[in-house]
Amino acid sequence: MRIIAGKFRGRRLKSPPGAQTRPTSDRLRETLFNILAPRIEGARLLDLCAGTGAVGIEALSRGASHVTFVDQSRKMCGLIEANLDSLEVAADDREVVVATAFDYLRRLVKNSGPAFDILFFDPPYASDYDALLNYAGEQASQILNAEGIVVVEHHKKKVLQTQFSALTRYRELKQGDSVISFYLNGARAS
Repeated sequence: MRIIAGKFRGRRLKSPPGAQTRPTSDRLRETLFNILAPRIEGARLLDLCAGTGAVGIEALSRGASHVTFVDQSRKMCGLIEANLDSLEVAADDREVVVATAFDYLRRLVKNSGPAFDILFFDPPYASDYDALLNYAGEQASQILNAEGIVVVEHHKKKVLQTQFSALTRYRELKQGDSVISFYLNGARAS
């Protein structure tokens, strides 16, 4: 895995041995960031089920001001920390949290913030997407900034609803076996 663009362009990231983690491919990450380009500069991004941290690190490379990486595996969080340290990412620009995606969101809502501009959610394909997305939609005003979006990577056979409470899907991108669905507060969807 490598960083595609920005200040860390071409730098390689450590990845875990074996096939327990399914990192977002370089090609899909490049397509994702081409779409997100107008939103990245200065953005606060939440990388749920961060795995290797490649998506969040790509965001930092392209000008995001802060990324919070959340993964339930201590081993993966250690790998993310190692990748961030090797790139010399400042401590103020990052946070790595060992927690499930749901637990982190509940804690975020309970503690009132901080809100994010982009929430990227890429769980194992067998996960229950609906429960977390319903919760994120119900709590969107506390999780997301006013123009915030939720980006979900899922398998092409997993069909997600077009609406999760306040979140409305406004774009869907298919590439290989993966699909990326983009959600925005319903009143702002276009």
